Amino acid sequence: MATPVSTLKSPVNLLTILQTSIGKKVLMAVTGLIWIGFLVMHMYGNTKVFLGPAYFNEYAEGLRELGHPIFGHLHLLTIMRIGMTAAFITHVYLQFVLYRQNSASRSTAYAVHKKVQATPFALTMRYGGIAIFFFVLFHLADLTWGTPGIHSEFVRGDAYHNLTMSFQSPLKVLLYLIALFALAMHLFHGTWSMFQTLGINTKRTTPMLRMVALVLAVLVPLGFASVPVSVLLGIVPLK
Repeated sequence: MATPVSTLKSPVNLLTILQTSIGKKVLMAVTGLIWIGFLVMHMYGNTKVFLGPAYFNEYAEGLRELGHPIFGHLHLLTIMRIGMTAAFITHVYLQFVLYRQNSASRSTAYAVHKKVQATPFALTMRYGGIAIFFFVLFHLADLTWGTPGIHSEFVRGDAYHNLTMSFQSPLKVLLYLIALFALAMHLFHGTWSMFQTLGINTKRTTPMLRMVALVLAVLVPLGFASVPVSVLLGIVPLK
């Protein structure tokens, strides 16, 4: 006898999955992975400043011409920026939502127990994420938008000049390094959490994946930090 239609389970759709805690965690892991890839490439691109003004400016202009001749000037870069912005906002929003859900679902005693067991990386994820969020806005205002009052000597189209002039300020370099420390903590715990959420880690692969998380958390911030420190010390000269 055929099973009555009313007893058949309706198919699980993507929207339903994303409404669950595990769905939110998976989406947060995916958006985090997108940003890890972006950070690695952005760090690599920044180190081109060591090759001199002409090379660095050519690299910066090349980003604006990505996909040429299929895509016009800034077209593909704009699409990528929209995608990265969407991933960033989604990641921050989901972190906030999951934190609220976790806080609401656990008792006071359980919360105290979790704080005792948590690592420093886990305890700083939320506050470090907030710090990174505001630093990204400041960083864009400084080196992308050339906001008056933040970068008074901004020259549109001269990325090398803008970068080296900005990092003449010890205060900006200090702010950059503080943000990179927060990024290192976020990268280590976030990358490891991503592996767990996506079910990649096993008893056999755990040591290797922890090492991957540690390497990312060390090399990416150090790569970024090498630029402002080198500019401030005069290793990377003004144009």
